[in-house]
Amino acid sequence: MSKIHPHLAPPSPPSSSSSSSSSSSDVCFSERETFTIWMKSLILEGKGCTVFNSKGQAVYRVDNYNSKCCDKHKVLLMDSHGRVLLTILRKKFRLLADWECYREENTKGASWWFRVQKSWRLTKKLFKCEVTVNLDHNNKSSMLKIEKGKSKLSSCRIVDKSRGLLAEMKRKQSIEGVFFGNDVLTMVIEPNVDHSLIMGLMVAHGLIECRI
Repeated sequence: MSKIHPHLAPPSPPSSSSSSSSSSSDVCFSERETFTIWMKSLILEGKGCTVFNSKGQAVYRVDNYNSKCCDKHKVLLMDSHGRVLLTILRKKFRLLADWECYREENTKGASWWFRVQKSWRLTKKLFKCEVTVNLDHNNKSSMLKIEKGKSKLSSCRIVDKSRGLLAEMKRKQSIEGVFFGNDVLTMVIEPNVDHSLIMGLMVAHGLIECRI
């Protein structure tokens, strides 16, 4: 971690005045925010990723204990203290990858918050991947796109057809312009965008690409 963030700041202790029921998942900032995604779990022998803010503090984590990541049907997005923020479930189909995200840890009887659907279509004898995000059950016009970058790595852009670019993820470079390893990415989230939504979509994209 010291190579990813050479000036790591110690995490601030939780404030005693903060309510335990308050959620850090609904976070929006009025300015653009940059995060570092390390495609490594903090748990020994675990598979997942850790997300650092611009101060070098671990703010999100994903741990996947299934050795076959593509077959994982349930993944949890947690804060740095291990509190569950989002639950992402996979619905298995033959040619489609369908992921549903819930704000609750217990998803039985709950309504999903957003759904990520991966489909394939034949274009000039090549299969092209399309990922569509439906934000709720009723508003079908509220749709986002996860656009995969030209790189074979996990680069992607999250786009809203009415608002434009919401976030972009790509391989991280040092200040000197040197690329980090393939497992170190940077994500820039545009102002006034729900970070929990973007992090949930990042996890779903990582699962689709078998990176988490």
